[in-house]
Amino acid sequence: MGYEKKISSMHLDILKEIGNIGAGHAATALSTLLDKKIDMKVPSVQVVTFDEMMDMAGGPDNIVVSVFLRIEGDAPGSMFFLLPLEQASTYIRTMIQDRSFSFSEPPYSELGLSAMQELGNILSGSYLSSLSDFTSLKLLPSVPALSVDMAGAIIGFGLLEISQVSDYAIVIDTALKEEEFEESESVKGHFFLLPDPDSFEIIFQSLGVKL
Repeated sequence: MGYEKKISSMHLDILKEIGNIGAGHAATALSTLLDKKIDMKVPSVQVVTFDEMMDMAGGPDNIVVSVFLRIEGDAPGSMFFLLPLEQASTYIRTMIQDRSFSFSEPPYSELGLSAMQELGNILSGSYLSSLSDFTSLKLLPSVPALSVDMAGAIIGFGLLEISQVSDYAIVIDTALKEEEFEESESVKGHFFLLPDPDSFEIIFQSLGVKL
């Protein structure tokens, strides 16, 4: 494969800039949705192996809330947004104004699940439109699939098709914070962007950076 060795700090800086613009779009959409000021930023972007990806999700047995979608168009791939259970519950409680909502015990309310799907929709759509604007590539998201399960099962399912041909993911760390909360109370999640093998080259070439 080899392309992962050619990805430099400059490539990652470009992806971080794209991530921050996407985070800005998402923050605006969420602020409107929740009727309160939401701040979002991307502390880091890195390229990791699938094993490292699993570790970042807290290990294969860690239960997480995930939104998964396929990216179609000029640079196909997959995208996961993963949140720890408690942080996902905190955010959805705010969104639906229901202090009793929790992802820790099923069954989950339909309203809570659809709010989580909407959150995933807004975030992934914002990142994809930002990437699309920068690269001038046509990138179309599929309908997001929501699941609450062990990280290993969720990521394993998403990797079934591509693990034969690729071993790496781009991780865009994301921190969401409501204005009145302390920095320590911000909700931190992971975006895992898994371009299909040929898409790595297509994305970077469209950014004017050759691998």
